[in-house]
Amino acid sequence: MRRVVGIAAVVLAGGLGAAAAQDGTMSFFVTSQNPGQGANFGGLAGADAHCAGLAEAAGVTGRTWAAYLSTSSDDARDRIGSGPWVNAEGVVIAESVEALHGEGNNITKATALDETGAMVNGRGDDPIRHDILTGSMPDGTRAAETCGDWTLGGEEGAAIVGHHDRMGRDESPASKSWNASHASRGGCSLEALRGTGGDGLLYCFAVD
Repeated sequence: MRRVVGIAAVVLAGGLGAAAAQDGTMSFFVTSQNPGQGANFGGLAGADAHCAGLAEAAGVTGRTWAAYLSTSSDDARDRIGSGPWVNAEGVVIAESVEALHGEGNNITKATALDETGAMVNGRGDDPIRHDILTGSMPDGTRAAETCGDWTLGGEEGAAIVGHHDRMGRDESPASKSWNASHASRGGCSLEALRGTGGDGLLYCFAVD
């Protein structure tokens, strides 16, 4: 009996997550996949379109989506609206831009879910996918490493990434940073991004 109840609870929780996405309340997610060109999204427009396409496929329509990415002329913090933002289960990620980049941040492995409500692999999982592309400093402003403003997908360039699970090799602030942990190595290809613990994934925020 206990096992039946436990299974029912898991199914119910999953159903609630799907309902949150389908009724349009989801306003934040980590992308479940990369389009296949590493950090080359065709610029910000392509990255935003990738977010929008995944959200629509998950049942969320009528929202404007922006990838949390900085470029040489854009700051990620200025692209994502004013909040608040919630994940596919309706859990609040942050109430505002200031909270997102401060103590009010609630991005963890348990809350930084993909568009379907699934958890994204973190440190200790196989394969590890916790490096999320941002090109940003901790305050959400532009960094120097943006893989050519998200147009490079080969052996050249680098991108700043954050750890969605807030875990790294040590207890330093950078290791625990969701948006500015370190630069990728070996270029901007999907293979290079995987080599440092990522999979070319993005944070997506609903602007409206």
